[in-house]
Amino acid sequence: MRGVRTVPSGTVAINNAYRDRVDRALRSARLSAFGPSEFVGQESFMQASDILRLADQAGIGPRTRVLDVCCGVGGPGLLIARTFGCAYHGIDASDSAIGIARRRAGDLSCRFDVARVPPLPSGPYDVVLLLETLLAFADKPALLRRVFEALPAGGRFVFTLEEGEPLSDAERATMPDADTVWLTPLPTMLSQLEAAGLRVSRQAECTESHLDVAQRLHREFAADAANISDCIGSDGLRSLMAAHRLWIDWLECGRVRKFALVAERSDPDPASAT
Repeated sequence: MRGVRTVPSGTVAINNAYRDRVDRALRSARLSAFGPSEFVGQESFMQASDILRLADQAGIGPRTRVLDVCCGVGGPGLLIARTFGCAYHGIDASDSAIGIARRRAGDLSCRFDVARVPPLPSGPYDVVLLLETLLAFADKPALLRRVFEALPAGGRFVFTLEEGEPLSDAERATMPDADTVWLTPLPTMLSQLEAAGLRVSRQAECTESHLDVAQRLHREFAADAANISDCIGSDGLRSLMAAHRLWIDWLECGRVRKFALVAERSDPDPASAT
C-alpha cells in the first residue's frame, strides 16, 4: 500500500504527501470512539484522562522542562502543555507530523522539531515522555541510556509499555509492518531500566482500558469504512482494520498487556561505576 502503514498501538504512520489526508479521514471515527472530552488528536489507545493522570503523577507543572519523544501530530503533548503550562519540546521523525503539530499549537509556547531517535536532544529535561511508541524500538537498552543522559538527577521517564514475549515468526507474518513491533516482558524492561540508572516509582496496568478503546476504534472504523477507503484506499483500510483486530485479540487473550510507568533517574551515573 502506498502512503500508509500501520505501526504500534493503533498508530498510523503516513508518508508526507498523505499525512493530512489520513488524519482527516480518521478524525471522525476517532472522535466517535473516544468522545469529545477524551479525544485530543491522539493516534493511540490512550484517553485524554489517561494522559493527564500520567502527567500529574510525573510531577509536570509550570516550570517543568518536558521532552516528548515520538510526539506525532502533538495531541497528547499539546494537551499536557495547555493543562500544566510546562516548557514543552516535541520531537518526531516525520516532518509532516511535526508540521501538523506546529499548526495545532497556534500561539501556545511549544517547540517542535524533526529528529530521529536515538539520539535525544541533550537537555537537560525534567521529564522525558514516550507514549505508545516504545514498541517500535528494537534496541531498548540503547534508548534508555539516552533517556538517562537527557535527565538530571531526579528527572522522570514517563512511558507506556506493550508487555509480552517477542513475536514468533508466525505472529510476525500476520502483523502489518511487524518490523515496528518489538514486545518486551515486564521483568526484562524493569531490569533494563535498572541497568540504565532509571528506578520505577509508579507502575499501573491499563490493559482493560486500552482494549476497550481498541474495540471502539475498530467498530467506528468499520462504520466509516466507505469514507476512510475513499481517502486512504481499500488497502489502507484493510491494513488499518487488520492491525486493530490483532491488537484486540492480543489484549483480550493476554498475549499483550499494557502498562503505564514512571521511572526516576538515580545517581550516580551507572557508567561511572565501570
